[in-house]
Amino acid sequence: MRKAAVYRNERLAGYLIKDDQGHYFFEYDDDYFLDKDSQAISLTLPKTQKSYQSEILFPFFYNMLSEGVNKKLQSRTLRIDEKDHFGLLLATAHNDTIGAITIKQLE
Repeated sequence: MRKAAVYRNERLAGYLIKDDQGHYFFEYDDDYFLDKDSQAISLTLPKTQKSYQSEILFPFFYNMLSEGVNKKLQSRTLRIDEKDHFGLLLATAHNDTIGAITIKQLE
C-alpha cells in the first residue's frame, strides 16, 4: 500500500491511498473537513466524511501529471514506469505544481 498526504495551499486536506490490489481511495482529513471555511480540493471530490473509491487514479489527480514527451522524460529520469501513475504523482507533485494542490508521500 502507498499513501500520500494531499495539501491545499500548504494545509493538509486529505489522504490519497493506493492499496495492494490497485484500488485508489481519497478521504478528507477530519480537521480540514470540520473547518467550514475550507474548500473542496476539486469539484469532482466535494467535501464529505466518506472515503472516495476508484479503480483508476482519480481524474483530478491524473490531470496533475505531465503528458507526452515530458512524461517520458520524467519516467526515464526518475526510473518510474510510465504506467505507474501513482508513483509519478508522488515523485512530481510535491512542489511547483500549477494550482493550490501538492502531494507528499507518506511512509
